Amino acid sequence: MKLRRLILAVLFVFPVICSAASKEIVELQRDVAQLQDQVRTLQSAFDIKIGALTVLVQQSVDAANKANTAIAGLQGGIQEQMRQQGKEVGVPVATLGTKIDEMANNFQQVQNSMADVTSRLGALEQQMKDLSNAVRTMQTPVAPPPSTTGASSPAPTASAPPSGDMLYTNANRDRLGGKLDLALQEFTEYVKYYPDGSLAPASQFWIGNIYFTQGDYDNALKAFDMVLERFPANNTKAPDALYWKGKTLLKLGKRTAAATQFHEVVRKYSGSEAAANARLQLKQMGLSSSTSASRKR
Repeated sequence: MKLRRLILAVLFVFPVICSAASKEIVELQRDVAQLQDQVRTLQSAFDIKIGALTVLVQQSVDAANKANTAIAGLQGGIQEQMRQQGKEVGVPVATLGTKIDEMANNFQQVQNSMADVTSRLGALEQQMKDLSNAVRTMQTPVAPPPSTTGASSPAPTASAPPSGDMLYTNANRDRLGGKLDLALQEFTEYVKYYPDGSLAPASQFWIGNIYFTQGDYDNALKAFDMVLERFPANNTKAPDALYWKGKTLLKLGKRTAAATQFHEVVRKYSGSEAAANARLQLKQMGLSSSTSASRKR
């Protein structure tokens, strides 16, 4: 009896339970379908955005590659232009340096010539004084010579050398006229006959300068050393001889010794034209002209 009641109760309740479960399943299926639609929508939107982003990235990569190519081409063009400008500027600068050196040497020779003219004017002034004294002496009556009965006649004296001023003037004229061998002989005669003359330092210097011009660097070096040994206090020719000694050593391939001479000119005669030329030589050699750099070497 009880079993029957239980069965009847189940039969009455089961349709209700099934109906409720069916509604929940339908609602669940509807929710799942909505979720699937949303997922598909999101997936579609995501695919579209990813595609657009991919296109933008590819465009950015292409633009970067083009920019790198353009920069590389621009850099190559700039480097080539700089090389061309370096070639175009380098040759004139080197030529200008050579011309400046030649002008400095020419100016040095002009300065030396002016110093020579000054020395010659001083010598001429002294000669005029000597001539005046000689005239006064000639005007003084001369006492008659004592009788020399039976005395032998005096032996003939050797011919006197030409005057120092005439020797130097002729030598300098021949030097400027390109007659270097004749000028060398005349300067040598001046030093020989007038070793203590006012123009002896200049004559000894020009002996070395002529040897240098002729390419006889060994004799030029000896001549410049003679100026420095015999006339170290001469403020005109001693600096010039020291500077040209450096140039002679440079011609002989003795670069270090030449630099030492140029530094010595700058140290001892800092305000002279020879010192300015020495600084220019050191600069062309790639060296500093400061005295501290000279001591470090």
